[in-house]
Amino acid sequence: MILEGGSIDVNGAGALLTTESCLLNPNRNPSLGRAEIEQRLRDYLGVREILWLGQGIEGDDTDGHIDDLARFVSENTVVAVVEESREDKNYEPLQENLARLRARKIGDHKIDIITLPMPKKIVREGQRLPASYANFYIANSCVLVPTFADPNDEIASSILQQLFPDRRAIGIDSRELIWGLGTFHCLTL
Repeated sequence: MILEGGSIDVNGAGALLTTESCLLNPNRNPSLGRAEIEQRLRDYLGVREILWLGQGIEGDDTDGHIDDLARFVSENTVVAVVEESREDKNYEPLQENLARLRARKIGDHKIDIITLPMPKKIVREGQRLPASYANFYIANSCVLVPTFADPNDEIASSILQQLFPDRRAIGIDSRELIWGLGTFHCLTL
């Protein structure tokens, strides 16, 4: 089964986040349907619940890796990116993903959803880049937060700092790094 690291996120307690646009894309596992993919995730990763989101963000060359969209920050808490501008192509898909999260539970518990803003659209050589604050990396004593010289950098860093009070949220300018179409979480996988 083709399963890149950024295509899933787990809470460590039996739940998994992923996207239909990635795992159900025929370019990965054309002979596997949704049920077979879910069974393999349960068998090999020990998860019980699979939370499917829809589409990824514009410019993402991975067909919608979850690590640009939504991430577990605790057993029942998920951060999800949202686009404020209705004119942006990311607005609708991210609103749909948010609605899907709001409609689900993990076990008997409602999912606590914390929203992260999106940075402004970044285009380089005519290509939209998949800049997202959700691509943070959780280390032992800190959280590395991608920043993009954007007014939302401070907001995203502040939100992540509140969610990880025992770690220091460190914003690192990722404008050159995103040209490689990923930031910190992508790099680690």
